Amino acid sequence: MKSTSVRRRLAGSVVTALVVGAGVLVTAHSAAAKANEVAVGTVSFHKPDVQVQVIYSCDPGLGQELVANATAIDSMSPDAGSAAGVIKKDRLVCDYGNHTATVTLHTASGTHFAKGDKVKVAVFYFGKDGSVLADQTAAAVL
Repeated sequence: MKSTSVRRRLAGSVVTALVVGAGVLVTAHSAAAKANEVAVGTVSFHKPDVQVQVIYSCDPGLGQELVANATAIDSMSPDAGSAAGVIKKDRLVCDYGNHTATVTLHTASGTHFAKGDKVKVAVFYFGKDGSVLADQTAAAVL
């Protein structure tokens, strides 16, 4: 009778260890999944360009670039503003932590922005293979 009780306890301990181990693996995967995120921070007008503060987190070794675009919205003008900027992979700190970077978006030839313009800003990671790894858009007034 005592051997059955010992076996049950041993089996219970093994099951508990397996469940706890699986929980650790699931938690570790969630922490790693946090990386490769972007968020739009402050958007400002720096004549003639636009500057965007970007909060980002990225996986080490993926070789991505951070790209930002801005376009004027609610403008019927044919020369409404359009701008783009890039942070190259060697300028990003990719260690799963949150970091902040300021991206200067250079205005496209033949377009312009003015103080008070409403703009749509998009930020995203552009991977080595051309895929978009994470993205976010926001609207702002310059």
